[in-house]
Amino acid sequence: MITCVVDYTIDPGKIEAFEEFAAEWIRLVNKHGGRHHGYFMPSEGASDKALALFSFPSFAAYEQYRQLFGVDPEFIAADRIRDESGCVLRYERSFMRPFLESDG
Repeated sequence: MITCVVDYTIDPGKIEAFEEFAAEWIRLVNKHGGRHHGYFMPSEGASDKALALFSFPSFAAYEQYRQLFGVDPEFIAADRIRDESGCVLRYERSFMRPFLESDG
């Protein structure tokens, strides 16, 4: 299993647009073979940070999902929410493997 962690810097004045964007990506990840673990939104402290975590069974499965970017109309529409609203100022993706209680 591979887990993608996306660290976002968001516009705090555009939380509603970011939540709309997030809801679409949760749906799309789950629809295309992944498991979305949710978006983690600002609560206390920095108001411009958000995280997303989602997993795929393998990096190859993640790559299949990534091939839909810029091609699939639903992916394009989801990105349009981000691009037109300006809710995301910057993001960085990293990949991790989970170590779960059952692994220890």
